[in-house]
Amino acid sequence: MREPVMHDQTPAIEVNDLTVAYREKPVLWDVDLQVPAGVLMAIVGPNGAGKSTLIKAALGLVRAAAGQVLVHGRPYAEQRKLVAYVPQRGSVDWDFPTSVLDVVMMGCYGALGWLRRPGRKQRESAMAALAQVGMQDFAERQISQLSGGQQQRVFLARALVQDARLYLMDEPFQGVDAKTERAIVTVLQQLREEGKTVVVVHHDLETVSEYFDQVLLLNVRRIASGPVDEVFTEENLRLTYGGRVPFLQRRREEQVEAADPAPHLHAAAD
Repeated sequence: MREPVMHDQTPAIEVNDLTVAYREKPVLWDVDLQVPAGVLMAIVGPNGAGKSTLIKAALGLVRAAAGQVLVHGRPYAEQRKLVAYVPQRGSVDWDFPTSVLDVVMMGCYGALGWLRRPGRKQRESAMAALAQVGMQDFAERQISQLSGGQQQRVFLARALVQDARLYLMDEPFQGVDAKTERAIVTVLQQLREEGKTVVVVHHDLETVSEYFDQVLLLNVRRIASGPVDEVFTEENLRLTYGGRVPFLQRRREEQVEAADPAPHLHAAAD
């Protein structure tokens, strides 16, 4: 996989000794991590591994028991305008009566402030973001009338209109169809091409090597992180998932089939 061009030597995210606990139970324990600027990184691990918590800790949405997170060398509170966040779709009240265009223009409030209303410039930016995700024809549609995949595209457009340097996304592919997934991947790769950093909580091990150039393997602790071709190994996956990993079994069977595509012919010849 192509290595992205680095535009900044300062890490986009630097995590030092981060511990987060819910009701005294550690969800993240002593995590250290550096995310280089200009990469597309997946965070993978089993349920309860702390993947979403790591992103929320970076955004100050959950309190750390210890440690710190820096965004481009400074605390998040000083770098808010550099960061866009796409939460899990299931955490949003989609019955709220508002249009697709209004949802996307909400992404402008960070730059405008809540007292100023978006104008023509913001409307044009929002329409351009909707076009980028293939949703411009739905601008006046009520958000509750969209399918799950369409809603996810709208949330991505809301992040795009912020023109951030760092994008944090919590399972953007969850519950979407194959067409939407490909559309989202294309947009994320375009962001990387522009030198932006994209960090994605991801659950499909099958597509990690295809979609991402960096990966963090997490299970409360950081198991490994770095380039996919170095870190996404059978040993690290077993350490992350604690034993049998169905993905590894399927990959091994595919490798056997690729090496010997017609074993039944050999059996017949015998």
